[in-house]
Amino acid sequence: MAMQLPSQRSGHRRAPMADINVTPLVDVMLVLLIIFMVTAPLLTAGVPVNLPDSRAKPLDQDQHPTEISIDTMGRIFIAKEEVPEQQLPQHLEAIAARAPAGGQPPQVFLRADKSLDYGHVMRVMGELNRAGLNRVALVTVGED
Repeated sequence: MAMQLPSQRSGHRRAPMADINVTPLVDVMLVLLIIFMVTAPLLTAGVPVNLPDSRAKPLDQDQHPTEISIDTMGRIFIAKEEVPEQQLPQHLEAIAARAPAGGQPPQVFLRADKSLDYGHVMRVMGELNRAGLNRVALVTVGED
């Protein structure tokens, strides 16, 4: 009785291997996952602002709210565009004019650096109120 070793050739043809090597696919997917995890937080904030902490629950929001940011130096940004404080009322009135007739005014996210004095933030909120933009949400960082 002879034993046939794998190195010996037999008269039978070997069946083709039907396994798929998924290791390269998994490697590529893990690299893409890491890239997205690193870049996703960088895409959310346009103006660097040190936000205060809060234990408040998140609010329901519009699909595309207007974002107003006030940085450490007190500069005001609408989206990522810097707006001088003297021109802020005109810009806010233009935003309010985009609201549908009889509908709610657009939602505004106000992001203010926590080192700013209260009066500066209140002046911007006063201008928002004067323009009729009364759906204002103050953006904070969630406290763990």
